[in-house]
This record gives sequence, structure tokens and C-alpha cells, in this order.
Amino acid sequence: MRQIVLDTETTGLDPAEGHRIIEIGCVELLNRRLTGSTYQQYVNPDREIDDAAIEVHGITNHILVDKPRFPDIAKDFFDFIEGAELIIHNAPFDVGFIDNELKLMRDSNGATEFAPAVEGICTVVDTLALARSLNPGQKNDLDSLCKRYGVDNSQRTLHGALRDAEILADVYLVMSGGQAGLFDESRAVAKAAMENIKIRRLDPNRPPLPVVRASAEEITAHQIWIEDIDQTSGGRCLWKALDSQES
Repeated sequence: MRQIVLDTETTGLDPAEGHRIIEIGCVELLNRRLTGSTYQQYVNPDREIDDAAIEVHGITNHILVDKPRFPDIAKDFFDFIEGAELIIHNAPFDVGFIDNELKLMRDSNGATEFAPAVEGICTVVDTLALARSLNPGQKNDLDSLCKRYGVDNSQRTLHGALRDAEILADVYLVMSGGQAGLFDESRAVAKAAMENIKIRRLDPNRPPLPVVRASAEEITAHQIWIEDIDQTSGGRCLWKALDSQES
């Protein structure tokens, strides 16, 4: 499964008031593993940035004066995210701004090469909604989730789209399954073991190894365990999905 963790920075809070995207940041996951592939782009919004927004992300109009406008970067951006599952914290905010940019493109030059809305090319997972379902009654902003799940955000003095997408990727992996870093650790252990291994040839005439199959009670207990994981993760248990495909 290909997933893109996405974040944007904007000139203000509401595209209905003329606010625009000024930065897009994306991080790619493939089968729940970071691939190292990212997308980041500053965008000239052709309008002033609210002072309150500058206090959050530190991006000024002076920084953006020579940056491309959204129509200039739209193809590369949509090529990067197309067909993926988007992972976004407070998805309606970011999706609303991207859809607004699509609308402005269509209104200004009749652009029809892109879908009229993000959800026409991607599915979307809102990690804020997921966090609220897992942690009802608690703070579920990104900083609070970092603290709750032990994700290091010490370098996050200001918001930034790519920086926040990278942090959200770590939070999402832990929050939705606790598998962040699992495979890296496994590789390190395996490598250390291989360095000290001594090869011992087995007798080709040895008796076959006994096969101990799970009992009906053990199979039932396993299914209960899988269902519990699936419920806790909000329907995102990969083992259950694989079982369904095999059956």
C-alpha cells in the first residue's frame, strides 16, 4: 500500500476568505515503511500572509516572491500523490485548501487535466479523527500526540509543511500499529546475529521435524486477538486484511 503523509502551510485559515497555500510537504510510505521519497514546494500566493499565520510558520511574502504559483507546480504535485492514500492531520483543512486551488485553476484558465477534487484521485485518512477515536477527551494536536507516543519533535520550533509531515508520519505509524522503526531494529539484530553465526550442516537423513498445529481453542483465541487489534487501530489491522485476502 502506498501512502502519502501530507501537510500544508497557508496565508490564513479560510480559503473562502481568499487565503491560499504557500507550502506543501509530503512524505512517502510504502507498506508502512518510510521510503525516503519526499515532495516539498513553496508557493507564491499572490496575496499578503496574515501576521498570525507568520507567527505560526515563519514564512513571509519576501521568502515567496520568487517562488512558482500553484498552477506551475500542480502537475508534479498531483503526479506525486495520485492513487495514494493521503494521511493528513485535520484533513478537511488541507484538502479544502487544495480543492480551492483546483477551483481557482479551473476558473482562471479552464484547466480540466486534473480531478475537480483531491478525493477524485486519492483516499484520505484524517489522523485527527483517528486520534480522537483512540484518545477521547484528550488533546490531539500534533505536539500532544508526539508527547503521548514518544515521537521526538524537539526541532519543531516553527511549523513547516515537510517538517510536520515527517513528524506526522512517525506519529501515524505508532498510533495506528506501533510499528515505527520495527523493521530497522529487526535488520540490525539480524545483521549482528549473522556476524557471529557458525554454519552447522544437518544430517540429510535426519527424521522430519514434527508439525504442531494450532488447536481450535488457539485459533479462536487468535481471532479474538486480531479483532481486538483491528478495533483498537480503527479498522487498520494488516493481519486481518491479509487473512481476508487469503480466504
